[in-house]
Amino acid sequence: MAQNTHNSKHHGKELSQEVAADRVAPRILLAEDDDEMRRLLAHSLSEEGYEVTQCHDGGEFLVRLQSFIVDKHSVDFDVIVSDIRMPGLTGLEILEELHECKEFPPMILITAFGDEDTHARAKKFGVAAIFDKPFEIDVLLSKVREILSHRYLGKK
Repeated sequence: MAQNTHNSKHHGKELSQEVAADRVAPRILLAEDDDEMRRLLAHSLSEEGYEVTQCHDGGEFLVRLQSFIVDKHSVDFDVIVSDIRMPGLTGLEILEELHECKEFPPMILITAFGDEDTHARAKKFGVAAIFDKPFEIDVLLSKVREILSHRYLGKK
């Protein structure tokens, strides 16, 4: 289980004000089949000021990305956080399929089954970060902030 050592509750809110005038908050797509883990991550991300859309399994994850996959429209999310192993479709399969698409957002993978081969495959396909469970929530939140700052603040 991830450990919540969350101290900087409002840093994401500050960042969200800087991201874009037309946005209320950066948007995170969270795909995790473990209910307790998904709730913990969603709560922690929301506390940072992010708008979080939750997917309960790989099938729902696929539905959320359908317009991008079919029509190549831009994804309505700034960062994707996904478990690797879920029923229906894995986070790694999404990453492998869509990593070369220009508009696909940075992806963070989390896993309870992180071996060297899994990490190597994820890195090969451009994962922004991969975390083995258990991990510190603050480390994941810090990585999300870093990705968003590079993605938006670096484009000014």
